[in-house]
Amino acid sequence: MESLNSRVRLAWVAGALVPGAVILAVGVVAGRIGAPVPPAAAAGVALVIVALGVAAAFVRYRVWRFEVRDDSLYLVRGVLTRVDTSVPYVRVQHVDTRRGPIERTLGLASVVVYTAGSRGADITIPGLTPARASDLRERLRELATESEFDAV
Repeated sequence: MESLNSRVRLAWVAGALVPGAVILAVGVVAGRIGAPVPPAAAAGVALVIVALGVAAAFVRYRVWRFEVRDDSLYLVRGVLTRVDTSVPYVRVQHVDTRRGPIERTLGLASVVVYTAGSRGADITIPGLTPARASDLRERLRELATESEFDAV
């Protein structure tokens, strides 16, 4: 099975910094307006949240895998709850690549696979190089087209 690019951990760590910064800012503002919230307590909570987010990013990276099989796209992911997903190509509606600002900064991209169905109708594979994301998008598009003709 294929793993993600290791730089995806930086993107996930950046995502963990946001809630920590918000809690710290709320604690500082609350302390300045006289609320009974000591800034040190807010800083401690923010530090714990960031530490847990960083740890989760590293564990998440170790677990996240995907494989392009003959008949389906197979994904394994999840820190607390392990999720194994098999997406038959015949269910694929379309495939996109996405590059948000953090991903662009880190030289990464994601592939989004939209599927037929109501619950969880899209699958995102993060942490790919732009070239790998384009190759994967085209490969999945080809396999989806082939499976459409095979199903008819």
